[in-house]
Amino acid sequence: MGKIIVRVPATSANMGPGFDTLGCAFELYNTFSFEETGNRLNITGCEKKYAGEDNLAAVAYYAALEKMGLKKPAGLKIHIQSDVPVSRGLGSSSTLIVAGVTAANAIHGSKMSKEEILALCSQMEGHPDNVAPAIYGGLVASVLRDGAPVIVRYNINPSIRFTALIPDFPTSTEEARAALPDDIKRLDAVYTVGCLAVLLKALETGDEKALAASLDARPHQPYRKKMIDAYDKVRDAALSSGCAGFVISGSGSTCLCVGGNSSFPEKMKEIVSSYNNKWEVLPLKVDMEGAAIVQEAR
Repeated sequence: MGKIIVRVPATSANMGPGFDTLGCAFELYNTFSFEETGNRLNITGCEKKYAGEDNLAAVAYYAALEKMGLKKPAGLKIHIQSDVPVSRGLGSSSTLIVAGVTAANAIHGSKMSKEEILALCSQMEGHPDNVAPAIYGGLVASVLRDGAPVIVRYNINPSIRFTALIPDFPTSTEEARAALPDDIKRLDAVYTVGCLAVLLKALETGDEKALAASLDARPHQPYRKKMIDAYDKVRDAALSSGCAGFVISGSGSTCLCVGGNSSFPEKMKEIVSSYNNKWEVLPLKVDMEGAAIVQEAR
């Protein structure tokens, strides 16, 4: 059985008001090679503590084999080239899951459709907001209906710029979820639905005024921002430097700036250089391809 190489994009979930339903893929990638061998599991390219049987790329690979009715191989060699920061709200765990399922499917004759890949990845991740854009690329809205994911892709105006502000500290997804209240107020729910509707059209048209009005996220950001050091300071600096909206990427700690002109990233680099924590300022382009096989098995 030959080696296959899979490239999976980073993703930013929620996009403000689209909590657990909206995600976007970006041109920042993790790249994986998979090769079935005759001798145990061997994972390289990551810290030793992540190189065991519980590595999500391996778990996903084996889950896809089981889904296709195939036996687990005697050995599996995985190499990970990771450019997506871990535990920063950019979908690093989703890249592992999507890569494992995509690779197993490709090596064994592509028995699973894209929809079946999405369903299995969503089941493993618990929700499709990150895995859907990682698989399909672009901006994707998703909903689980009777346990099955239903997705819709939206266009993003090419004039809209995205800039990730990535700090040197992680956040825990479990802790970020635990920080949220069990219920939200009716007025906050109505407000959020309105923001989401406006946001989707604003992203399509490039209307930065509408973007600025729609990127609020009452159900989760007021609670999660407490987990990000200097959040208010960074947000105020970003908005005053010209971006239209500022949101937490996934559960954090990365923050995503939406809109602004070409000089915005350099302005932010200068501003955050004096902060206590180190913040990487990374302009991002939208990835429209999603998970891709960059080398076929042979």
